[in-house]
Amino acid sequence: MGRAQAPGRLARRLAAAARAGPQCDRAGRLPRRRRPAAVAQRPPRRTRCPPGPRRTPRRTGPCLGRVGLPAADGEATVTRAPRFIAIAFGGIALLGAVGLGYWWGHSRGGTSMPAAGAPDARQALYWYDPMVPDQHFDKPGKSPFMEMQLVPKYAGEARTGGVAIAPDVRQNVGIRTVEVKRGQLQSAVRVPGVIAWDLRQERVVSARVDAIVERLHVRAPFESVRAGQPLASLIAPSWNTAIAEASALGSARSSSGRELRSAANARLRALGLPAGSGTGSGRITLTSPVAGVVSEIGAREGQAVPMGTLLFRINGTRTVWLEAAIPQSTSAGIQAGTPVSATVDARPGATFHGRVEALLPQVDAASRAQRARIVLDNPDGALAPGMFAQVALQPAAGVAHVLVPTDALIGAGTQARVIVLDADDSFRPVRVQTGRSGEGMTEILAGLQGGERVVASGQFLIDSEASLSGALERLNVDAAEASTDDEAKLPSDVMPGMPGMSRPAASPPTASHREPPAAAPTIAPPASTAPTAPKPRQCRVLYWYDPMVPDRHFDQPGKSPFMEMQLVPKFAPGADPACTVRDVEAAEAQS
Repeated sequence: MGRAQAPGRLARRLAAAARAGPQCDRAGRLPRRRRPAAVAQRPPRRTRCPPGPRRTPRRTGPCLGRVGLPAADGEATVTRAPRFIAIAFGGIALLGAVGLGYWWGHSRGGTSMPAAGAPDARQALYWYDPMVPDQHFDKPGKSPFMEMQLVPKYAGEARTGGVAIAPDVRQNVGIRTVEVKRGQLQSAVRVPGVIAWDLRQERVVSARVDAIVERLHVRAPFESVRAGQPLASLIAPSWNTAIAEASALGSARSSSGRELRSAANARLRALGLPAGSGTGSGRITLTSPVAGVVSEIGAREGQAVPMGTLLFRINGTRTVWLEAAIPQSTSAGIQAGTPVSATVDARPGATFHGRVEALLPQVDAASRAQRARIVLDNPDGALAPGMFAQVALQPAAGVAHVLVPTDALIGAGTQARVIVLDADDSFRPVRVQTGRSGEGMTEILAGLQGGERVVASGQFLIDSEASLSGALERLNVDAAEASTDDEAKLPSDVMPGMPGMSRPAASPPTASHREPPAAAPTIAPPASTAPTAPKPRQCRVLYWYDPMVPDRHFDQPGKSPFMEMQLVPKFAPGADPACTVRDVEAAEAQS
C-alpha cells in the first residue's frame, strides 16, 4: 500500500515545487536534477532568483541567464549592478580627460581667461559710431545716428594706419591679394574706330556764274565717276560773250590772233570753264575733276542756281580714314607712326594695316577719348565710310614700371590708390600714380616699389569712400582710425574721406585726438586734444549732410529725408578737430 501511495505523494511534491519555483544554491545555480525542468517552465521574472549568492536559503528563486532566461548548466549569471558601476566609472574618466586636456592647452598657450567683469585698464580717448567714425563722443552710450552702441578708442593703440581683418572674414568676403612686379607693358591697345572719307581727296564742283541746270548726267548720290566724266550741262547767258570770242579766235592764224586766242582761253579758265567746254549758245558741260564717288548733289534739272552754288561733291576712294577713340589713360604711348591693324565685320578674316597719321588735339566731350587718325589703303573700295572697326595699336614699349592688375585700382587721377597687405597682416591704402593700361594691367609710376602684395579682388569693402571706414570698423573696430572729410588738410599718403587708412610713420589724418608725427608707432595724444579739455572750441558748421547720401546738403540739423537717420555736421576748415554734435548743440543753445 505504501508503494501505491508513493506516486501520489511524489506528484504532490512536484506540484508544490513547481508553484514555489526552482531552488538555487548559494552560488545561484539550480540543483543538477532540477535544471531541465526549470528551463522548460520559464517562470516569470518576479519568481526568479536574485543575482549573487543568497544569504537566506529559505527565500530562493530561479536563476537568470544572459537574456533573462534561467541559467543553463555551467553558464555564469549576469547582474545589472556591475554594469551601472562600469558606466559611472567610464563617465567620470571621460570628464577627467576633458578637464585635463583643457588645463594642458591653456598652460601650453600661456594665456588665461580674464575674470568676468574685470575693468579695462586702458584709457579711452573717445567713443564713436563705426558707421559715422568722424563724429566723436566723450562718454559711452547709444549712437544718435544708427541706434547702436558706441565703440571706445583707446590711447594705447598702435598707429600702424592699417586695418586687421580676420582670415575667416577675408575668405568670406572674397579678398584676394597678388604680388606686384616690375616689367614693361607691351600689350596692344584695343579700341573701337569708325571708317570715314579721306577729306584730302574731296573735290567740289560749283556754279561760277548765275546759270540754269539744263541736264544732269549723274542723278543719284554715291555713284562712281571717272576723271573727266560729264556731270551736268548748264546754260549761262553771261558766258556767251567769252565763249563766242574764244570760238571766233579758235581759227586765227596770225600771231596777233594767236595771242588774242590765248587771252580768251585764259578768260574762260578764270570763269571756271575749260577750253572747248562751251558753245556759242552759252551751254556749258561740267566734268568730274577726279575719280571717286559723288557723295552729294546740290541741284536738279531746270533749277536756276546762283553763282557759288554747290552742285557736286566728289570723294576719292583710294584711301580712307580710320578714326579711333583712344582713352586718355592709354594715349601716352601712342604717337604718329604707331603701327595699327584693323578688322571689320563686313570682311571677316581680313585685316587692314596702317599707321597713325596724327593724334588729333581734340577730346570728345562725352567719352573723354582722344581721336587718332589712321590712313588705310582701299584700292578695291571694300571699306565704306560709316563702318565700325576694331583697332589694335602697338605702342612702343617704354621703361620698366611696377605693374598691378587694373582691378586693384580704386579711384582715378590724383586719387588713385591700392590696398597693400603689410607684413603684420594688416591692410593699408597707398596713393599711386598710374600710367598706361592694357591687357588687364596698369603701370604704376609712383607709390609702389615692387614686391608688395595688393588686394586684387574684394574691393567692394573700400569702393565707396563714404562707407569705407564703417565697413572696415565693422571688421575690426580696434584697428581703424577716424578722420574728418577735409581733404585739403590730408597728408599725401592718406586717402581723403577714409578714416584710419594712412601710411605708417607719416602725418596722421586730421581727426580729433590725433597724435604728432613720429617714428614710433605708439605716441600718447597731446593734452590739448583730450576729450575733457576745458578749452572752448570753435565749431562753425558749413552744412549738414546724410552720411549715406553725402552729396545732399542741408542748412539745419534734423533727420535725413532719405535714410531716417540724424544729419551729420560738416565743420569749417578752421574748426577744432575735436568738435562733436554736442558742442554744436551747446553753441546753438548759448546763442
